[in-house]
Amino acid sequence: MGAEFLFMDDNARPHRANIVDECLQSEDITRMEWRAYSPDLNPIQHVWDMLGRRIAARLPPPTGQPELQRALHD
Repeated sequence: MGAEFLFMDDNARPHRANIVDECLQSEDITRMEWRAYSPDLNPIQHVWDMLGRRIAARLPPPTGQPELQRALHD
């Protein structure tokens, strides 16, 4: 990814396991520091929530992958 790469996670317990820390250190990956469970600091969570709500509101709901892809594009 290059020297400017910065790894971002939500600081959840599974992401802080020793094996994950060791892997990131062995690959010389810098981790962004922030508070645990900070959805306001992670805008993609808002995007996933919005997409989920819009898909759930569709009538009839998508029943397969092609329909889901079409609904997501819409």
